[in-house]
Amino acid sequence: MPGATFVGLSTLDMVYRVPAPPGPDEKVQATAQDFAAGGPAANAAVTFAALAGSAAPGGSATLVTALGRHALAREVAAELGSRGVLVVDAMPDRAEPPAVSSAYVVEETGQRSVVSVNAAGADPSAPARLAAVAAAAPVLLLDGQYPRLALAAAAAARAAGRVVVLDGGSWKPVLPDLLTHVDVAACSAVFRTPGTGSVEESAVALRDRYGVPAVAVTAGPEPVRWWYAGAAGQVPVPPVRARDTLGAGDAFHGALAWALACDAEARDPRAGVAGGAGVARGVGLPDADGFVTALTFAARVAALRCETPGPRRWLTDPRLAEFAAALDRQ
Repeated sequence: MPGATFVGLSTLDMVYRVPAPPGPDEKVQATAQDFAAGGPAANAAVTFAALAGSAAPGGSATLVTALGRHALAREVAAELGSRGVLVVDAMPDRAEPPAVSSAYVVEETGQRSVVSVNAAGADPSAPARLAAVAAAAPVLLLDGQYPRLALAAAAAARAAGRVVVLDGGSWKPVLPDLLTHVDVAACSAVFRTPGTGSVEESAVALRDRYGVPAVAVTAGPEPVRWWYAGAAGQVPVPPVRARDTLGAGDAFHGALAWALACDAEARDPRAGVAGGAGVARGVGLPDADGFVTALTFAARVAALRCETPGPRRWLTDPRLAEFAAALDRQ
């Protein structure tokens, strides 16, 4: 069963459902509240672990992040562990609380708004075991929130011939160095490579300026656009009634990592063994049809996430297991 390593942000999310967005100087009573671990890499790891559990026992999602020993950090680690994610803490002695994100989701539309400090004030150095962890699975996903962790993990994964995926939510200062190790840049519609003014220009710059072989861009319910192997195209997003879009992009990235890991293992069973793959750049990527299959799968999972209110209840939807089983048969 394939595994993946995730490197990036973990937060404690406080999520409120509201009938309407609050106005200036207005107090709004929420109709529901949830507490869960959050952050791009953390949510992607939770999605991967859920898919692994749906398909068969033995899948592995490892998250390298910065938490510490504060009581809130322990709550985050415990919730991630309960979801099947193995946490490697790069700042185990940190006394400060982790980032706490406050989010509200509008009941009628599912639209979300989030306030968080993200990784501000934390840039941990790479722990001694990071290289081995990054090379131990066929796919590494990074959100770029912790620059030193991201660079060290990406270099180790690249040396082992692993597929390196970037969650490109926004441009970050570390990216000029990090992108040289990236095989797949899965970006939001607002992501822009410096000096570009459109999605197309940004995608071409990622390919030509930084040598990223595969680029995908998500835009909510709009088709996922992709550029790979000299071709370009679109993948439709299943139409659903959006009840909660919080973490939908993270679910997309976790599902994309799962599909790429399944593809790598299907083509070469040694892909799940550290050092088992080749060392050429992009050796673990599928062909264009396989890449489209992975994007299609990720779009289905992200759409499913949007249908269910709450940050975790969607993980129990039986369709998640059906999607994983269907991908396994392809």
